[in-house]
Amino acid sequence: MSENIEMEKEQTVQEELETTTEETVEETQVKEEEPKKEEKKGFLKKGNKDKARIEELEKKVADLEGRIAKDKDDYVRLMAEFENFRRRTSQEKIDLVSMASTETIKGLLPVLDDCERALAVLKNSNDSDAAKEGTELIYHKLLAYLQGKGLAVIEAKNEVFDTDLHEAIAQIPVQDEEQKGKVFEVVQTGYTLNGKVIRFAKVVVGI
Repeated sequence: MSENIEMEKEQTVQEELETTTEETVEETQVKEEEPKKEEKKGFLKKGNKDKARIEELEKKVADLEGRIAKDKDDYVRLMAEFENFRRRTSQEKIDLVSMASTETIKGLLPVLDDCERALAVLKNSNDSDAAKEGTELIYHKLLAYLQGKGLAVIEAKNEVFDTDLHEAIAQIPVQDEEQKGKVFEVVQTGYTLNGKVIRFAKVVVGI
């Protein structure tokens, strides 16, 4: 009887020990799992924060790239406008110089006309050869100087009448069929300056 009681006690103690051990293991597992859960939660929170930070940085990068592209476009446009302005200014200066030169040369054309008239008069006069040679020398020197600046005589005598070069001031009947529609006589010499007509040749045209 006493032995049975002892055995029952031992069995009870053993069961209590097993129960206690199981509870301790469960508690230990729970305690071990709790930090892992907290660590996982912290990792998820950190991941969400990093993702939000990356999205924010990507947005800032996109904004900066847009601003850079706009600034580059504005710079290119500004440089193009400046280049156009520089070219216009340079062309205006060239045109101004050319216009001043043209006006100066046009102002000397009457002097050439006077020289031509003087040569024509001297040719049919009894004046000395020195006067003729002197006048001819002055005329050719002035003409050569102006030709160096781009002046050219418009050829008109016996040429086909051209409204782009000639100005008809009279018409005259001609017997020769080949002379019809051509310049019969030059009343005033015409000139071009660098290929541009500055004075039309005044002519008589055969009809």
